[in-house]
Amino acid sequence: MSADTQKKAAAEHAVKIVDKGMKIGLGTGSTANYFIEAAARKVKDQNLDTVFVATSAETYHNAQKLGLKLINIEDAPFLDFTVDGADEIDSSYRLIKGGGGALHREKIVASSSRFVICICDESKKVDTLGKFPLPVEISRFGVNPTAWKIERVLSQMGFESPKMRLRANKEGKPFVTESGNAIIDLDLKKIPDPERLEAFLNSLPGVIECGLFIGIFGILMMGTDKGVIETTRK
Repeated sequence: MSADTQKKAAAEHAVKIVDKGMKIGLGTGSTANYFIEAAARKVKDQNLDTVFVATSAETYHNAQKLGLKLINIEDAPFLDFTVDGADEIDSSYRLIKGGGGALHREKIVASSSRFVICICDESKKVDTLGKFPLPVEISRFGVNPTAWKIERVLSQMGFESPKMRLRANKEGKPFVTESGNAIIDLDLKKIPDPERLEAFLNSLPGVIECGLFIGIFGILMMGTDKGVIETTRK
């Protein structure tokens, strides 16, 4: 079974949480798009009054095109669920997210939810976070000073020869998030202490948010060759 098939299976499994009167956050990316499609079918078939909050313009347009009712996070500061994918997830439900560049908005929406569900294929499950580059969203004012501060923190934490790259768009120009920020991707190979790294990075002037999602996701629905495996963080 391909990773894409596993993602779709996980998304269709997660649609069971969509019900009348619910307010649900929608993540960004290919896996989240599968959930949007499944949710739209259920809402239409059962004539549900479920409303949704998007984490990006891409998600908003995909959901709107399929007929979902969308509201602004300002009008729904507390959500029932958020459903989103992952770039990596470990056994402690710590995630790396932000490959699509929506990490800041994704974290705001997820942390405003009663329950947060990660849907993914089994390739996203890792023993130790860090093989996937860690995105760090930063202010476009003072990019070089912020990068220097990040480099110093990594050195203090004992990372050997970490690689840092300012993310670029398809035209080769600096990538700009929907919040108007830049992203530095950190190639760290392994992150032995994600909590400590998150605290250090988020304390730096110029850093808006890092792509470590810790203590936020509580439910994992992972597509595998044997079906969808659902587990809950203890």
